[in-house]
Amino acid sequence: MSSYEDKIKDLTSKVIQFRDDRNWKQFHNPKDLSISLALEASELLENFQWKSNEEALTKKLDNIKEELADVLIYSLLLAHELELDVEGIILDKLAKNNVKYSVSEAYGSNKKYTELGSEDE
Repeated sequence: MSSYEDKIKDLTSKVIQFRDDRNWKQFHNPKDLSISLALEASELLENFQWKSNEEALTKKLDNIKEELADVLIYSLLLAHELELDVEGIILDKLAKNNVKYSVSEAYGSNKKYTELGSEDE
């Protein structure tokens, strides 16, 4: 097991312990965890609304960290509930993205994979 896997398992265990100490498992089904994840991602995004990137990072960094932590916590809870290997699903997605976004076509580009290789700029 890699150090990364150990850290993810340790973090997940701590999150699960926090949840179980409060008897919240009853509320943590995949649907509600997904909803909570989306809501927390929206709260993270709200820190940037009507601000430049620099302004948001200067004035809201503490809140950004807290909201990002919430997103990561709900992600770990959802992966745990669905019995998914976090490292495995990330590596699988990176492999798929490597095909969609080849270095030769995607390097330095912000185009979606469906637009890569097109002559239109």
